[in-house]
Amino acid sequence: MQKRLENALIFIWTTAFIATMGSLYFSEVREFEPCTLCWYQRILMYPIVLISGIALFQKNAKTALTTAVFSVVGGSISLYHYGIQKLSFLRDSAPACGNVSCTGQYVNYLGFITIPFMALVAFLLIFITSLFMLKWQKESN
Repeated sequence: MQKRLENALIFIWTTAFIATMGSLYFSEVREFEPCTLCWYQRILMYPIVLISGIALFQKNAKTALTTAVFSVVGGSISLYHYGIQKLSFLRDSAPACGNVSCTGQYVNYLGFITIPFMALVAFLLIFITSLFMLKWQKESN
């Protein structure tokens, strides 16, 4: 496997692993109860750690399409979640979503960095890296 594909897999795994550990830190250490949309984002992030980890171990970069799909869906949920937190016209029409309000903001670093924003950045990094991997694989064939 080309070195840049292997480095991309390492980057995807690292990004997904940090996002996973961050979500567990907020829920288990800081004891922030995740809302429904947070759970959906976790459902899409956690498998990326396993998929990219196994792909890295097997030196199989063909998982790029899978990680791209997971990150697009997860990123879309993150973007919507961030929107209902920060945009009043979305917040006012946001549906109720479980025991914890999806419009609540446990953290708000620098006035704009919330948990869904952090997830969105991770999904975006994974998606972009997956696209590069797909491009590099196509070029090498």
